[in-house]
This record gives sequence, structure tokens and C-alpha cells, in this order.
Amino acid sequence: MRDQEYLTVLTRIADALDRQCPKKTSCNDLNQADAFVWQPLTNSLDPILKVNHIALDMLQGIDLQKEILLKNTKQFADGFSANNALLWGARGTGKSSIVKAIHAKLNNDTPHSLILVEIHREDLETMPDLLKVLKQTDRRCVLYCDDLSFDGGDTSYKSLKAVLEGGIEGRPENVIFYATSNRRHLMPRDMIENERSTAIHASEAVEEKVSLSDRFGLWLGFHNMDQETYFAAIRAYVSDYGLKISEEDWKAEAIEWTVTRGGRSGRVAWQYIQDLAGRLGQKL
Repeated sequence: MRDQEYLTVLTRIADALDRQCPKKTSCNDLNQADAFVWQPLTNSLDPILKVNHIALDMLQGIDLQKEILLKNTKQFADGFSANNALLWGARGTGKSSIVKAIHAKLNNDTPHSLILVEIHREDLETMPDLLKVLKQTDRRCVLYCDDLSFDGGDTSYKSLKAVLEGGIEGRPENVIFYATSNRRHLMPRDMIENERSTAIHASEAVEEKVSLSDRFGLWLGFHNMDQETYFAAIRAYVSDYGLKISEEDWKAEAIEWTVTRGGRSGRVAWQYIQDLAGRLGQKL
């Protein structure tokens, strides 16, 4: 055998041995923080002592979404049943911000009432291991995945289906799942069409198209802002942070800012505010 062939065989043996070795585990104390990030290699939850969030009242143009998601989350935090939620829509419209803002508000109103656990999209196949950790606590947990979507050849969506609803064990009673996505059905059209082409019956194809997103009891759509809502968001930031600039001046700058960014959204408004505060020499 050539050297390269030896190397290939030895690499395969090493990979096989790694897979057979038990994972390193950590003692997870879910009382040390109100937010965690899942680390699948060690089956551990890294505590986040300060979550980067914006106050719920400062999120403009999504009042209905705030009302619905806050009600659902408070219901869950109070110990009652609630729905998994899929927040879908355009980039920068507040999908991630609203989850973190509601988590902060509920814990501010009732300290330590809710845990926020972030799982990265590429770690979804390890979710059963995470659920085993979370069901060991009595605390209520929002399991959160940002920017969730699936591409061709990706089969991890099938394991997510079973975890959300339909598996033998299902979700622990103290866990709910929130996800954000730019896609309403989480899968691109060509992937959906492929599912349709392999279905035995036409009705199965239609069901398969929505079978993943249908496991979310709440679908909340987020869309780009109109100009008045965009101004309202900036006005709230200027007032809250006491930025020293006239409304006439910031409106002119804000319009110019949207031209360079190609649209209006909550993210664009916040980026303008960061730039403005820096130029004014004021800290946020």
C-alpha cells in the first residue's frame, strides 16, 4: 500500500475509535444562570450571565407578534401548556430580538421564572441528549434555535420532527421550542419538490410540504417596515438613550441610511443608532 492509502485507513480507524469513546460530560447546574448555550461535544450547558437583548417596548412595528408570543411564553412560564413557535420572515425584522426580549421581561417580572437555552442549527441532531439534561430540572425552559433552515441532502429535519411532536418520548413537559427562520416552511422549494416527486400519493406530497413547520403551533410572520414604523423605531432609540440630535436631522440621515442598506428594518434602525451615537460621542 502507498503512504496515502495507509493514512486513509489509519484516519478511518481513528474516527471509528473516537465515535466509540464515551462523550466527556459536565455537571450542569441549571440554577446558576437564566440563559445557556448547548455544547454537544461535552453534553454541557455554558451559562450566559448577561444576555444581549433590547427591551421589549423598544421593538417597533411588531406589536401583534409581541402580544401573541408574550402571552404564549408567560402561559408556559406559569406552568401551563403552550405551543412551539416558528418566527419566520425577512432579515432584521426582530425575530431573534423578540425572543430574547420576552425572556428578559418575564424574568424581570418574576426572577428566575424562565431559562433560555440556545442550540445551534448544526447541533440539532444532538437535541435528544440536550432534552435528557433539561428534563432533570423543574425550571421551565425555552429551547431556542436561531436561523433554522434545511438544505438539500440535510436529513436532520427528520429528527427535529420526532422531537417536536410524534416521537415515543416527546418533549419534556418543562421544555418548549422556539425557532426563527427566513423560510416559512424551513426547506427550500427544490427540497420540497423532491419530497413531492418521491411521494406515493399526491396528498402525501402536500402533507410533507408542511409536515415540519406544521409541528409549530404558532406561526408568526415578520415583514419589512414602512417608513413611519422605521421612524418610530429610531425615535424610540433616540429618546431612550438621550441622543442629542434634532428630529429633522436624524430623519434626513435615517433616510439616507436606508438607501445604503437597501431597505428598512429594525436591524437597519439599530445600526443607524449605533453609528449616530458613535459620531455624537455618546455611549449606548
